[in-house]
Amino acid sequence: MTTTILIALAFGYLLGSVPFGLLLTRAAGLGDVRKIGSGNIGATNVLRTGNKGLAAATLLLDALKGALAVLVAQRWGVEAGIAAGFAAFLGHLFPVWLGFKGGKGVATYLGVLAAFAWQAALVFAAVWLAVAILTRYSSLSALVAAVVSPLALHFLGLPLHAAALAVMSIIVVVKHHANISRLLAGTESKIGRKG
Repeated sequence: MTTTILIALAFGYLLGSVPFGLLLTRAAGLGDVRKIGSGNIGATNVLRTGNKGLAAATLLLDALKGALAVLVAQRWGVEAGIAAGFAAFLGHLFPVWLGFKGGKGVATYLGVLAAFAWQAALVFAAVWLAVAILTRYSSLSALVAAVVSPLALHFLGLPLHAAALAVMSIIVVVKHHANISRLLAGTESKIGRKG
């Protein structure tokens, strides 16, 4: 079991560490996305280039790598699937290819959540959209949705998954510390604003 978990962790990390936002913007001739806006490699910062298509592709691919890690590894058992999903999330946050400086993990988090339970992913999406429509703050939307999602898994009868996602949610909050400071100061960038 220990060997299986270690393999799942390595597989998940390597898959999660692929920096799609950076790769797509460079391929499109938009340069290094880390030099604009928040400096993040995720979809929200890619959107600040003004290219909605690239932002959507980044969101999809970052989510897919989280989901794929879980779906492949859970063939070796529930614990392996959870481990791979958690590792994919960490891989996005701390990719070895970028000096361990990656994104904030929200899209990958959502992909992992969708693979855990699609119903909980719908809860995340609904909460994210509601907060985004009301405030136009992507960061606030992600924070609120991340707080709610482990509860959704708990009520779906998936305590192990809920526990793992709760830890991921805490990490999401910590990774958004600068956003939280800007939200409190009223200086946070809103959705659709270019970098």
